[in-house]
Amino acid sequence: MQKRTIKTVAILGGGPAGSAVGTYLARKGMDVVMFADGKRPPLIVGESLVPAVVPFMQDLGIEDEVATYSTWKGGATFVYNPEYRLNIWFDEVRGGGTPAYSYNVPRDRFDASVRDAAARAGVKVVEAKGTIERDGDSQRMKLGEETLAAAEEVLHGRQPDWIIDAMGRGRGIPKLLDLPVDAGDRRDTALHAHMQGVEVQISTNVHTDRLSHGWCWRIPLPGRVSVGFVLDNDFARSLGGTAEEQFDAFMEQDPMMSEWSKNGRRITPVMKYNNYQARVRQGVGENWALVGDSFGFVDPVFSSGMLIALQSAKALAEAIEDGSPRAFEEYQAYVKTNLDCWRNVIDRYYDGRLLTLFKLGQHVQQRFWGKLMSFHFRKHMPRIFTGDDVTNRYSTWLIEFMSTYGIYGHDPEEYRIL
Repeated sequence: MQKRTIKTVAILGGGPAGSAVGTYLARKGMDVVMFADGKRPPLIVGESLVPAVVPFMQDLGIEDEVATYSTWKGGATFVYNPEYRLNIWFDEVRGGGTPAYSYNVPRDRFDASVRDAAARAGVKVVEAKGTIERDGDSQRMKLGEETLAAAEEVLHGRQPDWIIDAMGRGRGIPKLLDLPVDAGDRRDTALHAHMQGVEVQISTNVHTDRLSHGWCWRIPLPGRVSVGFVLDNDFARSLGGTAEEQFDAFMEQDPMMSEWSKNGRRITPVMKYNNYQARVRQGVGENWALVGDSFGFVDPVFSSGMLIALQSAKALAEAIEDGSPRAFEEYQAYVKTNLDCWRNVIDRYYDGRLLTLFKLGQHVQQRFWGKLMSFHFRKHMPRIFTGDDVTNRYSTWLIEFMSTYGIYGHDPEEYRIL
């Protein structure tokens, strides 16, 4: 692929990743058309945002609007069992480069805010599903005839210089080209609904609870709580034949959740996601690129999905502006590294090491070597929850080192996620 000047861009998908990359490209003077059919599930995973997302909201000019309909988020609460929980407060995280707060957002309104920002920036939003075709036997992509015609105002009957797949886990280009995908090690089901009357221990915090099977999130939203269970596929199937049956049965069966939801009621349908850990090996082609969940999604446990989507949107816009093969190679490598770093941290959560380490934090720091590491521990480790340092080489090394040696003499099996 030679260096090229890209002037026209078509984006398939109008979620936050597509809308954000469209905004950045339009600001660079490119002609951008985005196809967003408006069809979306009732609920979408990714309602709790890490503080590192806030600068992107500010850059897109939507933070004040988002704050009017969201719950202000001051930290994260990890519930080990009914007797013990750990609170991480963002304003106590040392040396962070992001604001000491974030938001829990209704995703329908948040997605609309990001999409409206794209329209204000000059992106032509076409309310229709965009279709793509393979150009002969090559890996080049082209818009379908009806899609091209719908973008007449921007493309004037000519194929765009660049096509972006922002279709989420639908992954249009990877499926069309049969690109290899690396799946994660876990085979989980996520069951997600909104409820009223569910207890939360701290009204501003996202809650991550270790349960009898799997784990759950409790996200305080205005007038409701988002509840999601992440369970092994086989166990989820044993609970019933439908998503609603599985969700309601586990809510009654798990001792902790049955207690916290004794006055609760479900007010939405249950959304179900299976085997969602995946990363496409090739994120860039001759005239196309993947962004956001189309490129890869790791896991909902640390609320990293939206941050990765917005980071990759900005990085892709910069690569398209540059237009060189090297810029696109660097974009692809950046996203892969980002996903891999988050996956490593998430693995330490599931195998019990991260929960063990944080519970032992004070004890670890009382050892001789622990005192030497104390400054680094308190500076770097909590920042994985703000999104600051997950791709920092030193921080990733420290997480691995401490979750291996910092728990010496303590069995992480006690806190493994079953």
